[in-house]
Order: sequence, then structure tokens, then C-alpha cells
Amino acid sequence: MLSARSTFSRIAAAFALLMAALFAAQPLAAQETYIRASLLAEGPVAPGGEVMLALRFQPVGPEWHGYWKNPGDAGLGMQLEWDLPEGVTVGEPLYPVPKRLLIDGLMNHIFEGDYAVLVPLRLAKDWRGGDRLTIGVEAFYLACTDEICVPQDAKLSTVVPIGSGDSGSSDFTRWHSALAPLIESKGRFEVRGELLRVAIPVPSSLELGQPHLFVGVRELGGGLQPSYAAPQGFLRQGDWLVAEVPLNRLVLPRGARVQFAPAPEEIDGIIAWSDSEGLRFVAQRGEVLGGGTRLMARDGDTPALWLLLAGALLGGLLLNVMPCVFPILSLKALSLARAGEGEREARMEGLAYTAGVMLACVALGAIMLALRAAGEQIGWAFQLQEPAVVVALLALAALITANLWGLFELPGLAISGGSTPRGAFATGLLAAFVATPCTGPFMAAALGAALLLPAPVALLLFAALGLGLALPFLLLGFVPALRNRLPKPGPWMVTFRKALAIPMGLTALALVWLLWRMGGWIFAINAVALVLLVVVMVGGLLGMPLRWQGKRLYLYLMLGGLAVASLVRLPTSYAPASVEQGETVLDAAAFSRPALDEARASGKPVFVYFTADWCVSCKVNEKVAIEREATRAAFDKAGVVTLRGDWTLRQPEITEFLSERGVAGVPLYLWYEPGAAQPEQLPQLLGPDSLIELAERQR
Repeated sequence: MLSARSTFSRIAAAFALLMAALFAAQPLAAQETYIRASLLAEGPVAPGGEVMLALRFQPVGPEWHGYWKNPGDAGLGMQLEWDLPEGVTVGEPLYPVPKRLLIDGLMNHIFEGDYAVLVPLRLAKDWRGGDRLTIGVEAFYLACTDEICVPQDAKLSTVVPIGSGDSGSSDFTRWHSALAPLIESKGRFEVRGELLRVAIPVPSSLELGQPHLFVGVRELGGGLQPSYAAPQGFLRQGDWLVAEVPLNRLVLPRGARVQFAPAPEEIDGIIAWSDSEGLRFVAQRGEVLGGGTRLMARDGDTPALWLLLAGALLGGLLLNVMPCVFPILSLKALSLARAGEGEREARMEGLAYTAGVMLACVALGAIMLALRAAGEQIGWAFQLQEPAVVVALLALAALITANLWGLFELPGLAISGGSTPRGAFATGLLAAFVATPCTGPFMAAALGAALLLPAPVALLLFAALGLGLALPFLLLGFVPALRNRLPKPGPWMVTFRKALAIPMGLTALALVWLLWRMGGWIFAINAVALVLLVVVMVGGLLGMPLRWQGKRLYLYLMLGGLAVASLVRLPTSYAPASVEQGETVLDAAAFSRPALDEARASGKPVFVYFTADWCVSCKVNEKVAIEREATRAAFDKAGVVTLRGDWTLRQPEITEFLSERGVAGVPLYLWYEPGAAQPEQLPQLLGPDSLIELAERQR
């Protein structure tokens, strides 16, 4: 089935063709002319030479417009039927740079006001005719306003003298300058999933401002067509400009037989950066390399920068309630209260902690952007897709848990005598590193935009994320009234600190489970043994109480840890290429692009969700809304097809799909209505009945 927009555009085009045929059968005098057409010659032509003809179009009023050769979602490109003497040939029409007109979600490529389409005319070298040529053409085109379209039919003719010379027409000079010059070197294009990627040789010195790609072809094979109104993305790769154009796929009911147009081996179009400036290109099918520097976000795809910064700030603030961050923040607050530090010391600690958090967030963001620019398919929290990094996080979580339980005191996480700015800085680094498993509800748009915006702006978003994460402790340092509200020091602090060990210990257990999912139980046991060895060794250095570091226990842990840890292999090659997908309540199939295409072709609603074992909000949503018997019953009744994308380990296909959706990480939830060209993107926090309500819409 077709989407409403796709169906409308095809009906409009078919109707325009039908009306054009009907009007062509009527006498010319019976038609109203809303865009007058005339045929002009630039000058004389010599045998073996070439001259330019101009089809000039003059609307009767400013409300009327014509169309480019690919009119977009609706409209009709011009059709020409030439009447030429023998020995005369004409080339492809050359158009000025079109403008974009968006009406009710439909994008049209139009010309407003007086404009001309130039056509090269060539005369054979052995031509032996008279001293002039009579050239005739019948032009079929549309004249439209924002509300109506009227087919036009013009029978035109002109006389071209034989000889040499130049007419010197100022009109032709103006029309030539309006054309988009052709780039001599050919570009490359590829269709990757539902994204057209075109590499165009454009010098890096050329300032493009806000570019837009006008695609000259309507069919890209397999039922794929450009999504003209969808935002486009652009990247720089030296002297190459890479344009990314979303595509719509014609979805047919199962069993329908339609012969789609074959995939073209060559496409053309115009890369424009203003209403009148652009370059014409021709691109051949071939590989378009990934990576590059993002020039701009896809037009209209991102909110205002201040909204993105606010989203990143709020998202970072919410990270403080995560079980792996909240104990660290609480411990820092307690140390500040117990130390009874003065105003200056409190501010210094707040600034040092904030600097550590922001530095870690910006560093992680910079690494991610650099790897993506180098062609790597990674997203936010990419470090958690590496087993070695997860083992390091497990060691940190175990050390912090032991610290909270009172076995020893880590620098920066002590409450007995306060801390120092250096310790606060290190704690900030730690808090940011362990707080990045997933995106939150406010972070999603900001981190997704960071993949599309220029690097300096993207890094500003990561800095805002870090500021939000550090904000509670920063306020404690700078607002005495908040510090005064902290409980007075007392014996209760020891009990509270041990209570904080519970969420941190659960975080450590979750990391053990993640390692089991990544590499199996032997890998997880080896990692645990290695971490225990690290904890005991660090405890010995930091003064672990004697009852916990008895010689026998210390020796057993040391030897056992060394024996088992010798079997540990931390490279990513140790872990499987993908995490085995267990049974789900919804009986979800593994995500792949072919699986998605097949599901959509079934004519049933499709629910696609992307998750990872290290993503806390993903698991909460699955418990609350997805993996429920009530949801399964509603889905079964509506015939919903469910696909699950597991991003626990690095999966380039999933990363690429997330990037196409403008998303930096998981969770991501998509709902495809039957026949819809584009899915509905659901919120990152799902309510208990949100999926059930979607399924009930199908009744």
C-alpha cells in the first residue's frame, strides 16, 4: 500500500498527464494560457556548429509557476515534441536552478516569474540546405498556483539563420548565467538501505552555505523514490561533498506483482546553495565512502540550538538518579557536609568536580565524532560495546562498592576527612564515565543532533550534558543555603554509606550479567576473578581492615585470581559477533533491513525496537511496556509484526540505521502503520499502555 503522501503525489501526476492529453486533443484557442511560451534562437548556426535555443516562459501573474524536469512530489515535467529538418538534432534541455515550494507536506521544484530553458541545437557538417532553418516544437507543461494546476499546450516555431555570428542578445546572456554549470568530473552514488548517498566533486574552498540536492531522477529501483520533503544531510570529504537524501519505498501488499523501474547506473541533478546558485552534476553508481565532516544538520531536522542545549542540560541532570551515579553524588555531598569546609573550599570542590565531569563528556563525544568521521559506525555509549571497557567498569564499580561498605576509602570518595579539589576532579571523571550507558528523554534530540551538527556545536552539546550531570554538586558548592540543609554529621553517615553500597553493588552485578551476555559464563567468571584480585590489592594499599585482609584470605584470592585471570582474554575478538537473542514475550524477530522490508510488505503494522543489555532505560521500558502479556495479546489481535535490534555489541547495520534516523543511541522505538512510507518515532520513555493503544488503533 502507498502512504497518503506518496499516493497523493502519484494521483496528482497521473491526473496531470491525463488532463494534458485531453487538452492536447482540443483546439489551441479553447485553452486558457496562464504561462505564455515562446521559442527563440541565440543566433545563426554554421554547418557542424551549435547554437542555443530558448524556450521562454512568461506567467500572466505572479501566482503562477512552472516546474523543473523532476517536479517533486506533485506536478508534471515539461515534455517536448520536436519538428526538425533533416540533419538537425537537439540535446537535453538545460534548466536554471529551481526553487522549493512546500505545500501540505509536499515538496515541489518550481520556477517563478519569467524563466527560460535552453536547448542546444546542432547542425550536421554535411548540411546542404538553404540559408535558414525552420524549427518547430510542441511543448506540454503545467501552469500552477498554490491551489490549482492547468495543463498547457504550446505549438512554437522559430527561424535560425545559417552562417556565423552572434546575436548579442542580453536575454540569452541572462539565461546562460541562470543555468547551473556542469561539473566536468563525474561523481558517485549508492543506495544504502533507504538513503541515497551522492558524492559530488566540489572544491573544499567553495562556500556552500545551506545546500540542497535536487535529484533529477524519480525512480531509483526496487520501488525507491527520493523523499523530497525530508531533511537532507551533507558531509565534507576533502574536495568531495557527500549528500544524504532519504528515500521512500513503495510498499505493496503481499502477493502483488509490480514491475519496478530498474536501478539506474547514472543519475544527475543540481546541488544548490541559494535560490539562483548551484552546480549541475552527473554521478555513476559506485561506492561512497563513509566518514567526513558534517557540514550541517538535515534541514529542519533539529530544533533550535538553545532547545538542544536545554535538552542536553536536563538529560545530564537526570543521569544523577541512575544507580551508578547517585551513590557517588551522595557520597560527595556527605563528604562536603562532614568536612565543614568554608565558602572558598566548597566552591573549589564544586568547580573541580564539574571540570572533571565536563571534560569526560566532551572527551567521549570528541572520540565518538572523530571515529565517525574516520568511517566507524559507532554511537553514544560506544565504549560499553567493548568487553575490555566493561571489565574496567566492573572493577570501578567493585572498588566503589567496597569503598561504600567501609572496607577502605578511595581518594576523592572518602567522608572521614573531606576531600580535595584533585579528588573531586577525579570523582567527576569517574561519575561521567559510568553515567553514559544510555540516552534519557531529554538527551535524545540533543545527542542525535550532535551526529549532524558541525563538530564545535556538537562538542558544545556534550559540554552541556556534562554541566547538567555536575549541576547538583556545583550548586552545593556555590549555594550555602543548600549546604546548610544537608544533615549534620553523625554516626548515621556510616549506615547511610553502607546503604549506598547496595545500588552500586547491583550495578556491579549488572555488569557481570552484561559480560556473560557478551562472552559467556567462562568469560564472566574470569573477569570477576580478575576484579576481585584488583580489589584485594587496592585494599591492601589503602589500608583494608585486618579482618578483611588476613593472610590466608589474601593468599587464596591472590593465587586463585592469578590462576583464573591467566585464562582471561579481553580483546573484542573473544566475545561473539552478536549477542544471542533469547525468547521474548512478543516473539520478536531479529532486526535486519530485509526483515523490515518483508514485515512492511505484509500489510501489517510493524513495531521495531532497539535495545542493549547495558541500557538501563531500555530494560525499564521492556519491563514496563514491551515484555508484557497484555501487550502481546493486543499485538496478536492487531497482527503486529515485532522486530528487535540488539545493540549490546557493535552492529554496523544497526548503527547505520540509527544514524539515518538522526539518533545517537538506544533506546529507539518505531511504529510503522500499514503502507506508511515513514515510521512514527515513539518517546524514549514508554507508558504501560502506550503500545497497547497503538495496537488498538488498527481496529
